[in-house]
Amino acid sequence: MTEQQRPVAVLGGGSFGTAIANLLAANGQRVWQWMRDPEQAAAIRANRENPRYLRGVKIHAGVEPVNDLPAVLDACELVFVAIPSSALRNVLDPVAGRLAGKFLVSTTKGIEAQTFKLMSEILEEIAPEARIGVLSGPNLAREVAEGALTASVIASEDELLCQRVQATLHGRTFRVYASRDRFGAELGGALKNVYAIIAGMAAALGMGENTRSMLITRALAEMTRFAVKLGANPMTFLGLAGVGDLIATCSSPKSRNYQVGQALGEGLSLEDAVARLGEVAEGVNTLKVLKVRAEQLGVYMPLVAGLHAILFEGRTLAQVIEALMSAEPKTDVDFISLSGF
Repeated sequence: MTEQQRPVAVLGGGSFGTAIANLLAANGQRVWQWMRDPEQAAAIRANRENPRYLRGVKIHAGVEPVNDLPAVLDACELVFVAIPSSALRNVLDPVAGRLAGKFLVSTTKGIEAQTFKLMSEILEEIAPEARIGVLSGPNLAREVAEGALTASVIASEDELLCQRVQATLHGRTFRVYASRDRFGAELGGALKNVYAIIAGMAAALGMGENTRSMLITRALAEMTRFAVKLGANPMTFLGLAGVGDLIATCSSPKSRNYQVGQALGEGLSLEDAVARLGEVAEGVNTLKVLKVRAEQLGVYMPLVAGLHAILFEGRTLAQVIEALMSAEPKTDVDFISLSGF
């Protein structure tokens, strides 16, 4: 089977997996979208819609929903992985032998709780002979699915992988840039989810644009400070995978993590807020492990500590912002020391 004849795989039946599958099919690719639930696959085949995650979006005829994961991996060379962080290892471990030599592109913006590993690091551990990259950026699933003009980043030191992904995904409404900083791009995508929850809460509580802008820009300084401590390139955070993704998720009610924050700001419990969303909000899981890791590394992250205090220690957003405002002022932007609020 030639490269042109091979289908492209998308693993995951959620909103972003479906949006990427549709985008690939619109670009002329044959797409096999794997999902665990056979009833979901059958419903999409019959109705050409994924009502749980992307209601009202027509699924392209070139997308074939399937349930046989080994068969998908045997047939496909390019694989987009859109499985939630909590399930990724359990799903792919049993088929690890089929991943050698594949082009694996992680699209999941999360961190594994027990290990603090990013998704591409888990893929590397499961399939050390695979070629691995990360797709990240301001890519709200519904807007991608509806054809809104969008740009993304494929991050990998593997130049051929970047070229393959750019050639496959780039189209009339979707532009793909390349980066060599896989770790930084992926870390930015995971961290911004935490701050989107804070932004959603601020919006629900009627806080002004000045306040929300302050939160977003201080979030950028905070996440960059943490990433640099772990070895990421700070310049990555000035691009699409950093500030671009942060702005989108902290400004839009279409963001899942923003929606959780809105619900919390309206008075719902965390459990009820997540239940109302009906799908995974990676920021809640990321927050727990991020606070622990920041304390271990000695990185000052007042917004992370503040949100953790709100969700798990009974504090309010107003109290957290008051504490931030009473802290000693530091430098605004400093990519050398990256210290202080």
